Amino acid sequence: MKLIKVEHAYKVYKNGTTGIADLSVSIDKGEFVFVIGSTGSGKSTFIKMLYREEKPTKGQVIVGGIDVARLRNSKVYKLRRRVGVVFQDFKLLPKLSVYENVAFALESIGMPSSEIRPKVIKAIEAVGLKDKLRNMPTELSGGEMQRVAIARAIVNEPKLLICDEPTGNLDPTTSKEVMSYLEKINEELGTTIVMATHDKEIVNRMKKRVLLIDHGALVSDEKKGGYKKANESV
Repeated sequence: MKLIKVEHAYKVYKNGTTGIADLSVSIDKGEFVFVIGSTGSGKSTFIKMLYREEKPTKGQVIVGGIDVARLRNSKVYKLRRRVGVVFQDFKLLPKLSVYENVAFALESIGMPSSEIRPKVIKAIEAVGLKDKLRNMPTELSGGEMQRVAIARAIVNEPKLLICDEPTGNLDPTTSKEVMSYLEKINEELGTTIVMATHDKEIVNRMKKRVLLIDHGALVSDEKKGGYKKANESV
């Protein structure tokens, strides 16, 4: 079943720059998909359209049945509650503990406190950090901080997890560890994962579906692909 359906999507910025040009692609529930491409290729614009950080200029972007192009700004929260997002720079709240950082995602949507604790514990356990519940971000390694960010993104049990360069600030060993948790979440929870990355080693090792974007267009789509550049796709 299609979770994401993009049809003839365009994104043209106010300065005339084209971010996405006639891109069409669909992603099924439960897939793990890498999005690759050089800097400025449009992959970040594509990723941002999926959680409505960017709005397509033309075309359709359907995520979980929601038409992102038609979604009013006042209703964006409805999409964000269904989608988890993990960023390169973690975006943890420095004065909150691990538990509090993850719980904040549920408190902010008004979930009753009685329901929050079991969900938070489950999410933190999923990334192997139950022994760090009371630690502050400054007491964690980079890999641990990213795992907290992942726990926060999945605590509301979204069907879609979007990862924008999640290993960009991590060393190769730590990156491998973080990716093992993402793969576990995909396989055990059935969460669809769409991940933008420049990490050649990760893409080549994991052999997932790979979308290659260049000049805003989808130039390659391989089911068990590896990392390559646009000029290698033809």
